[in-house]
Amino acid sequence: MGVSAAAARVFAGRDMDEGREMAVGRGRAFVYTAGCPGREGPNQDAAAVLPVNGSRGLLVVADGMGGRPGGADAAAAVLAALEREVERLGDPDVSLRSVVLDGLEEANRRVIGIGGGAATTVAVAELENGSLRSYHVGDSAILVVGQRGRIKLQTVAHSPVGYAVESGLIDEDTALEHAERHLVSNMVGDPDMRIEVGSPLELAPRDTVLLATDGLFDNMHRDEIVEAIRTGSLEEAGRRLAATCLERMREPAAGRPSKPDDLTFILYRQTRGR
Repeated sequence: MGVSAAAARVFAGRDMDEGREMAVGRGRAFVYTAGCPGREGPNQDAAAVLPVNGSRGLLVVADGMGGRPGGADAAAAVLAALEREVERLGDPDVSLRSVVLDGLEEANRRVIGIGGGAATTVAVAELENGSLRSYHVGDSAILVVGQRGRIKLQTVAHSPVGYAVESGLIDEDTALEHAERHLVSNMVGDPDMRIEVGSPLELAPRDTVLLATDGLFDNMHRDEIVEAIRTGSLEEAGRRLAATCLERMREPAAGRPSKPDDLTFILYRQTRGR
């Protein structure tokens, strides 16, 4: 049996005043999504929490690419394809890896079918019996942080700037101001889409998992993000992230990043062990 319609939480084209917290896997997730402040038109980001059973589930964020027709439809199509694959899961003990890969391949076909250059990024966290595996396409990212602030996982953005940071050519602060930061070299909606799959990571009891679109990473330095999420409740951490990003989008100031955009993120922590 897969996920029930009542258990799944899908947020596409939504503008949330406050985030929502819910159970998934062996822990709790906090979801927030809202459109770009001051911009007309729909929120092109989307998020989903897809429980499978008491110890497994998927967390998903997608960023329909701004400036491309059908961006919101593309992001929603990714969530719908993954939700359908989970619902079709006949055996809840079957590996979720094939579910995610099949879902993303189907999503790619659907988005290509939308036409008009529709495209989206996506990041998926597979929660499996206390461990996490990352999947991503584009520059939506996943970060895992320990309670003391140690970064245990950070996915690499599929973009010229992301690769430059990973290779050491530029640092994180320079990347935030780079003129080509908006360019993405891998996306859902491209016949040459590539899914990057991470290795399983065992989650410690106080680790915090973050999935987010670039609306977060373009408005906060990595160290600020880590400090905001490593302690306190999920709700408190989520409120800190949203408040900081929205303030910077609305009120640019010298010495701090500011790029108005849709904003979507999911925070997750385990609340019980094996």
